[in-house]
Amino acid sequence: MAKAKPFIKWVGGKGQLIEQLERLLPADFDDRENVTYIEPFVGGGAMLFHMLQNHPNISRAIINDINTDLTTCYTTIRNNVEELIVALQDIQGAYDALSSVEAKKDFFLAARDRYNEKNLNPIDNTKLFFFLNRTCFNGLYRVNKKGAFNVPFGKYDNPQIFDAKTLRADSELLKRVEILNGDFEDSFGYAQGNTLFYFDPPYRPLSDTSSFTDYCKESFNDEAQVRLKNFCDRINNAGYHFMLSNSDGKGKNEEVGFFDALYEDYEIERVWASRSINANPKKRGRLTEILVRNFGQEEVGMMVAEDLEPYNVAEEVEPYNAIFL
Repeated sequence: MAKAKPFIKWVGGKGQLIEQLERLLPADFDDRENVTYIEPFVGGGAMLFHMLQNHPNISRAIINDINTDLTTCYTTIRNNVEELIVALQDIQGAYDALSSVEAKKDFFLAARDRYNEKNLNPIDNTKLFFFLNRTCFNGLYRVNKKGAFNVPFGKYDNPQIFDAKTLRADSELLKRVEILNGDFEDSFGYAQGNTLFYFDPPYRPLSDTSSFTDYCKESFNDEAQVRLKNFCDRINNAGYHFMLSNSDGKGKNEEVGFFDALYEDYEIERVWASRSINANPKKRGRLTEILVRNFGQEEVGMMVAEDLEPYNVAEEVEPYNAIFL
């Protein structure tokens, strides 16, 4: 049987960091009973799929995202996967039949316009969500202030829009998951007993030109980052555990300590991650991210940035690096 895994490319996805995140879980996590796992920013779902397949003591799982198209996608895969697969087969066939790049670009632009009309049923909306994700530039999901998807055509030769085996495996796993669509703070009411929150919010940009945080029309700015920290305080005061990922400003400039100051009362680790969304290959490479926790960890077996070999940032990273998975 196929393994459940992320079904889309998603900038900042945690597929490449799973081993490091796993080692930073509470030392006694697998000894806990009836764990509730909550992801208020589910994104591509790499951590979700990993946790549910590797920690059977998780008895409840709740995911949330403010991006309605994304949560509709999760819900459709969970509830109507066979109907979705037929729709995806149709659009894959129609696109593959086009013989020129110009014809494929026209097809893409027409699909993007139809998607932005926002009057589709869940199957058609999810079909176009998949199609645009696999045929747009670098698999980005970016919208303008009106909420319209505006990523340009990606010019890929033979993109695979979907994988039926993965979708069926994901559908089976998602039957165990409650899916919410709203603000991250709305997830608090679902915590009970042994609860672990994992936060993977839109990252704080490392420069004025590196922001890809607007995947919904509401920008996740510094004010939102502070509100998230206050929410983490609420979780901590209630006796629940949390882990949080974000960009590491100090990785580029030692004077940028935004998160070090914001989360000074908590444990902060640095982990290695690849970035590959820059159009210039020379500006892609490896850098650290922060991982914040409100619990300690035994030192044995930890893999953090300080333990790893230096990385040659001059090495080129492929455009479809695992950051999208």
